[in-house]
Amino acid sequence: MTKELILSEIKRVGAVDGKSLGHARFSKKSGIQKTDWYGKYWVRWSDALREAGLSANEFNKAYPEEYVIEKLISLIRELGYYPVTGEIRIKAREDKSFPAHTVFSRVGNKQTLIKKLIAFCDNKCEYSDIVQICSALQLPDILKREKENDLIIGAVYLIKSGKFYKIGRSNSIARRQYEMSIQLPETIKVIHSINTDDPVGIEAYWHNRFNNKRKNGEWFELDQNDVKAFKRRKFM
Repeated sequence: MTKELILSEIKRVGAVDGKSLGHARFSKKSGIQKTDWYGKYWVRWSDALREAGLSANEFNKAYPEEYVIEKLISLIRELGYYPVTGEIRIKAREDKSFPAHTVFSRVGNKQTLIKKLIAFCDNKCEYSDIVQICSALQLPDILKREKENDLIIGAVYLIKSGKFYKIGRSNSIARRQYEMSIQLPETIKVIHSINTDDPVGIEAYWHNRFNNKRKNGEWFELDQNDVKAFKRRKFM
């Protein structure tokens, strides 16, 4: 496999696609493997592209962290909850402007990304929905220690739909919010969540406390003082 042949194929495939290619995609279209050029003619794929007269692939450039955060925000709003890696992969395949899942991994793990999302959105009213979703997923240090000790970790949440409030428990409030949103006719909003190592007991506590305001099942008609009392608790 000569250098000249590889360069001519890079130009041919690049012209057909209208843009420079990553080496994996180039290999798929040309049949030329990385082993045919790596360490023989070039060390970096971008060097091969430049020698062929093409610009380095955009995917080889680092995304600004703010851009990555904004793209993640857009996907969270599209889904209504924090995405799993598979959903990020699908989005990247469907939308070429969306970063690959590896880009998000370089920014940090899930908890690090959540912290950065909250910091980016904090005190910006237009991002209040993102703060609510991410706050429900954020584990305080005490919960991390409990999780390491294999204790049951969860949260008791307060969700509003219309004029009524639901008090329930879940180990993934974002997922529970999504499940409820497709079942209820009115928009739902997570008001607050209380992290706990005893979700069953804490849920029962709040159900009993507001029992005289119960309407049906886990739904209650609460006033602002009731809501404030619930929101004062961060961990129980």
